[in-house]
Amino acid sequence: MAVMYKTKSFLSLTGRVVNKAVSFIVFSFLDLLDFVLCFVYKVVDFFIEAEWKPCYCSSAKEAITSSGKILVSEQGESKIVRLTSTKLHLEEISDTLYTRPSLVSEVSKLTVNELKRLKVDGTIIQSCEKIKIEMLQGKIGGQQFHPIPRWSDCDCKFCNSWTSCSRDTLFVKAEGRKDHKAREDVLFIHGFISSSAFWTETLFPNFSTAAKSKYRLFAIDLLGFGRSPKPTDSLYTLREHLDMIEKSVIEPNKVKSFHIVAHSLGCILALALAVKYPKSIKSLTLLAPPYFPVPKGEQATQYMMRRVAPRQVWPLIAFGASMACWYEHISRTICLLICKNHRLWEFLTKLVTRNRIRTFLLEGFFCHTHNAAWHTLHNIICGTASKLDGYLDAVRDRLKCDVHIFHGRDDELIPVECSHNVQSRIPRAKVKVVENKDHITIVVGRQKTFARELEEIWKGSSSGHHSASCDYTQNHQ
Repeated sequence: MAVMYKTKSFLSLTGRVVNKAVSFIVFSFLDLLDFVLCFVYKVVDFFIEAEWKPCYCSSAKEAITSSGKILVSEQGESKIVRLTSTKLHLEEISDTLYTRPSLVSEVSKLTVNELKRLKVDGTIIQSCEKIKIEMLQGKIGGQQFHPIPRWSDCDCKFCNSWTSCSRDTLFVKAEGRKDHKAREDVLFIHGFISSSAFWTETLFPNFSTAAKSKYRLFAIDLLGFGRSPKPTDSLYTLREHLDMIEKSVIEPNKVKSFHIVAHSLGCILALALAVKYPKSIKSLTLLAPPYFPVPKGEQATQYMMRRVAPRQVWPLIAFGASMACWYEHISRTICLLICKNHRLWEFLTKLVTRNRIRTFLLEGFFCHTHNAAWHTLHNIICGTASKLDGYLDAVRDRLKCDVHIFHGRDDELIPVECSHNVQSRIPRAKVKVVENKDHITIVVGRQKTFARELEEIWKGSSSGHHSASCDYTQNHQ
């Protein structure tokens, strides 16, 4: 017995060492590849779009003025390159967008002297080099959603359906009561590189007739995903995402009292909405919330990026997250190859699997732009890391709603400890760990069971029943 235990420990240790060694080699190569692709895209963008496009890793340094304009200074020339739909606050922009040290420099600890913070006229500028940035105060009107996709984005009718009708609100799939007499409403918020189909193709068909006659169900495609607008000049900040949800669901449908069901990245938006509407929230149901308490002395955004994207080749989902988070140009290449050609990939997938795979998962994965995914990943998941403690404390102290958390035991992207971390901050929260389920199958594959669980949650919340906090594990085959 002791020999087996030692053998298992030795193999585990060997596996970790090999994983780290291979990861160092692979990501060192990717650092170089991303550097090369930076110049490749600059040249291609110039020839196709007739304009030099700034990126977060080039010598062109971007700054954000108090008026919300994005400025770039390169070779002494400054110009406005992007406007946002609302006035930006500096803390909405994650420093992980432009401070992503290479693996080699991290290991050699060369980044200590490279990271500098400057403060000029209320504007915080993150810089890796001493480059002069001229602050301009331009008199330019509000931002418009540009309907023309970039050359590297998909131009199909599905991905750009929002341009045909000049829609400036999110795509919303609504079911249930059609009038304003519904007792309560339910808002469903999907996770990263997903869509409303994550809910409408799984849960909506499995809700009871009684539930559909009592609640209005709203599932949205977040800004930049699915059939929602994908503006090329958006920074996809928390404020922009929340504004669009309010503009698309809460205000036009006169939502007064509602439940929220959110998955992964959507949990962050759900918490922010709950804090903004403390008297309107009836219940919060969070699936795999990405909450990593930040140790003292750590920079919250950088710590979150390393936890979500650890730059390891194994497990594969961590490798994918690392590619998407650390490499601006490699991730753009992936979007170019996969998202722009998603119709081909969907056809091949159906052909190989003989149409056994659910197509809505492909829709959610393929239908987004690199600009949307890149900025949402950094500005929402990483950029809100320092705010989550405050959100959770506000839910604990200011809200009286029930909080339910579901997590798959086999989730390799967001570990189960994240849900327990939330519960440690909100003691009344109920955590349910589902065996043999991961980040996706926490819903997909158990939709009938989960639909019944949600109906019980809403029913209990509506009756004003608040049970004591508990933590339990239940097996589901």
